[in-house]
Amino acid sequence: MNADTTGRSLGHVVVVGGGIAGLAAAHRLVTAGLRVTLLEGGDRLGGKLLAGEIAGAPVDLGAESLLARRPEAVALARAVGLGDRLQAPATTTASVWSRGRLVPMPKGHVMGVPADGASVCGLLSEEGVRRVGQDRDLPATEIGDDIAIGAYVAERMGHEVVDRLVEPLLGGVYAGDAYRISMRAAVPKLFDAARVHPTLTAAVRAVQRAGAATPSDAAGAGTGLGGSAFMGIRGGIGTLPGAVADAIRAAGGEILTHAPVTELRRVPAGEGGAYDASTAAGLAAATVAGAAVASASATARLAAATDARGTRWRIVAGGRVLFADGVVLATPARTTAALLAEEAPAAAAELDAVEYASMALVTLAFRRSDVQDLPGSGFLVPPVDGHTIKASTFSSQKWQWVTDAAPDLFLLRTSVGRYGEEEQVHRDDTDLVAASTKDLATATGLAARPVATTVTRWIGGLPQYPVGHLARVARVREAVTGLPGLRLAGAAYDGVGVPACIASAHRAADEIIATSETADPGAGHCP
Repeated sequence: MNADTTGRSLGHVVVVGGGIAGLAAAHRLVTAGLRVTLLEGGDRLGGKLLAGEIAGAPVDLGAESLLARRPEAVALARAVGLGDRLQAPATTTASVWSRGRLVPMPKGHVMGVPADGASVCGLLSEEGVRRVGQDRDLPATEIGDDIAIGAYVAERMGHEVVDRLVEPLLGGVYAGDAYRISMRAAVPKLFDAARVHPTLTAAVRAVQRAGAATPSDAAGAGTGLGGSAFMGIRGGIGTLPGAVADAIRAAGGEILTHAPVTELRRVPAGEGGAYDASTAAGLAAATVAGAAVASASATARLAAATDARGTRWRIVAGGRVLFADGVVLATPARTTAALLAEEAPAAAAELDAVEYASMALVTLAFRRSDVQDLPGSGFLVPPVDGHTIKASTFSSQKWQWVTDAAPDLFLLRTSVGRYGEEEQVHRDDTDLVAASTKDLATATGLAARPVATTVTRWIGGLPQYPVGHLARVARVREAVTGLPGLRLAGAAYDGVGVPACIASAHRAADEIIATSETADPGAGHCP
């Protein structure tokens, strides 16, 4: 093992984790003029964003849409040169496969919570519709600092609307259990409104009037509001990580794969070498002159902050030792917990308790001539009906780029697995394909055999947000406040969707950038 210190000592930020959060943090930092090294333990970048191929056609094998009503993901795509490839869905209509038939997705709801019973008449039973209307006659419910959205909605409007609409929508986001998921974390606007309005109906209408009816983190789920809430990228959003990585390298950043971090600890500031302005200038010389000056200035400020603290970070990764003045941990909760066990045991204990759900995506290619009259962009499946699949997306109808790339094929995918159903995900590929095609045939009448199939498993891919999740996140951040130059990012904190992960990365990066700027307020400016 060789200490990697020459030209890599001070004014240096290490980002651990090469998913979209780590990439977004590294991009933010390097474009601000800081020296950045990104370390990814696996053999590829992108995390749950994965571009693939089936029957020769490009397809997303992970997340396949970006929530467009949040700006972060779309803005990042534009920043790395993908603006002209952004594409709205060709159709946004969806269905719910409930009680043996496909029912059009109701409109005018907030994450499945309706503003009145009339809007869910086609989906719920007559008794279920009446129960929704009884909300107006119930006394106010005390919800405190947090509450499970399923439990609260069931108390106000009955279990049927939770089981038939709220649960399948939340399953599309978290692969979770609506009766456990935090309302404050999953649908914060509705939570805030419910605390001040006497009925849930009034709260839903208040959210809709305020124009905030889209949940904060509903990437991949319908909103029932009409219009395009989502955006795709021609070629798949799985192409975004590569574009971000290219931009990082072009700006002078370093990216290492096969570099799992096995040790993270604070050491005296002088360990690993001292900051040398000529070294920083030499490292930046490969960039344009203006960028080189900015980089040297920013690294000098961060180095000054490190010297003032008296400590810096020593990172062991893939047989290398790196020293850094700032660290962003953009890794899953338990990986982050292991890295923080020595320096922040309280934060590590909290993170180690975060639970994850697994899921599998079954991607199927059919001859287009064999597929007739499938409705809209796909359908959701209420778990209460006992089917294997929890949703299906008709990719060739949802995305024009899929049709353009494979006009003779019809591509679709199903998702399998929810919180507490780990055994489903571990069924062999043949079983998962057979279960998917059986459910598709029952739901839609599609009897054709696929010409190609692929199964992608995301084991432990989706962190769960139970009641109290945001309080836990606050405790974690409080516990790491005393660790100078270290910040956290990723899906375990403020949302599991792509925009939310990018937002957490920007928050972490901006706080480190602020450290560099406050170290020497006059640096880089004329007196």
